[in-house]
Amino acid sequence: MIFEMSNEREFDMIAIGRMCIDLNASEFNRPMEETKTFSKYVGGSPANIAIGGSKLGLKVGIIGKISDDQHGRFIEHYLRCVGIDTSNIHIDKEGRKTGLTFTEIKSPEECSILMYRQDVADLYLSPSEVNEDYIKKSKLLLVSGTALSASPSREAVLRAISLAKRNKVKVVFELDYRPYTWKSTEETSVYYSLAAEMADVVIGTREEFDVMENRQTGGNNEYTVKHLFKHSPELVVVKHGVKGSYVFSRSGEVFRGLAYKTDVLKTFGAGDSYASAFLYALITGKDIETALKYGSASASIVVSKHSSSEAMPTLDEIEELIAKGETISELVEETK
Repeated sequence: MIFEMSNEREFDMIAIGRMCIDLNASEFNRPMEETKTFSKYVGGSPANIAIGGSKLGLKVGIIGKISDDQHGRFIEHYLRCVGIDTSNIHIDKEGRKTGLTFTEIKSPEECSILMYRQDVADLYLSPSEVNEDYIKKSKLLLVSGTALSASPSREAVLRAISLAKRNKVKVVFELDYRPYTWKSTEETSVYYSLAAEMADVVIGTREEFDVMENRQTGGNNEYTVKHLFKHSPELVVVKHGVKGSYVFSRSGEVFRGLAYKTDVLKTFGAGDSYASAFLYALITGKDIETALKYGSASASIVVSKHSSSEAMPTLDEIEELIAKGETISELVEETK
């Protein structure tokens, strides 16, 4: 099965939303309280996915807002150097700062992140700063859930989705749930549901879909896809970590993907790398089965390395891992 989209566009993908600084612990196997050294990278789910897509050869642009300081300049310079169009990145002139994310690597199984997100610049992207002429140049608009957590970024993203739909640009909603950026789970459910119902592709973990549905206990994939297919989505991607992932299509087909074996260093970064390679495969006309392999392989590569953005793999690296064929056989069998 091939996911159809327009071929006559200047950009393959435009992302909108969070751009921040990741400070990853340089000292492994110890708690953050005892960690003294960190390495700096560009971070934020939309930025990471854009970087991953650009490294794979896509023509990528990004819409967002950064601080008018050293961190903001670091982000813009890095994105531009990896080939991303930064013409629609806006500079905050009100003194707001870039979000910071500290990471802790206690063990391959025990990692955590600590985010500083109060009044950060990216949440002040306004609807007037979303340019219709820019969006309609793209085949696909990538939206991240974090950008919906506060105004005016929330309205800017909803405007971007509306403009994309008007101009036949496919909309991908990556749930990217960060609980500390929201006032309540009920609020999250309202805006996640709104964005998901307007999107063409929805990507998230099973736990993130549970948040979208405001569930206190685990939901099921059958309910999720049945609801979303009453609206705009054509594909729903549900990730189950090392147990693999599923793609559900509106036509009723279900595709299964396995995770690839790797030497895990940390757990964060997997979702963004999965999305970047999965979307690369869709954009370049590959079938769903191949897209699942690309996404899974990319995620396995990134969790074996220190960063998220700089670890985004090349096409050769992804295809080399797929060719080895060493997958984790444990797959979630219960799709209902």
